[in-house]
Amino acid sequence: MNLIDTHTHLDFPDFDADRAQVLEQCQALGVQRMVVLGVYERNWQRLWQLCLEHAPLYAAFGLHPVHLDEHRPEHVQALGDWLTRLKGHAKVCAVGEIGLDYFLPELDRVRQQALFESQLALAADIDLPVLLHVRRSHAEVIATLKRFRLKRGGIVHAFAGSLEQAREYIRLGYRLGLGGAATWPQALRMHRVLPQLPLNSVVLETDAPDMAPAMYPGQRNSPHHLPAICRALAGLMNISPEQLAQASTDNARQVLGWS
Repeated sequence: MNLIDTHTHLDFPDFDADRAQVLEQCQALGVQRMVVLGVYERNWQRLWQLCLEHAPLYAAFGLHPVHLDEHRPEHVQALGDWLTRLKGHAKVCAVGEIGLDYFLPELDRVRQQALFESQLALAADIDLPVLLHVRRSHAEVIATLKRFRLKRGGIVHAFAGSLEQAREYIRLGYRLGLGGAATWPQALRMHRVLPQLPLNSVVLETDAPDMAPAMYPGQRNSPHHLPAICRALAGLMNISPEQLAQASTDNARQVLGWS
């Protein structure tokens, strides 16, 4: 089984003690490539260095809405400078993690929207896909994406919306990121939605070190859990793990420009 983890935070300190061993485990299990996403300006250099040092790691740069109070106007300019300087580099695959978070009430929605739109504009200028954080904000994100219409689309991280929302994203050219959250027994809506999703619309992810699957409760999540996540989701989708792995890998390669 060959897999791509489309959403990790392997630069986080959670992996400082055993990052090399985790990557070895991933390669042994068939997890070929892992995308590492930026969340604020101060982690981009560390993230980039790790991606240059480790062949399976690929970089995305962005300003995460949850860290809104840390972001400054000059960080958007800095993001544009990074993306322009590294345009065409094989190790840069997307703009992310960006989006809207309406779950946390303290995050100003007007400022989030402005930050989101500025980063979508950069992605359009540099011709990169986007990796989207969407929490209780599907309607607003979909409306924004309809206005921007990115040529290369992107991935909706940790998709947990309705079937109609899934269809809206798919019509706009986006893939749906599926990970550990959907493996839990409580994820009843996703258990109904999963079998109805077209296979050419889904990619697999872990969000490591967060969002551990039901098989590893209370543990640090890791990209080497991706094969187990694939098997669990395939069961919920009534297909074989091999079918899901092949479709996810093909879709990830296409959206991230690796095909």
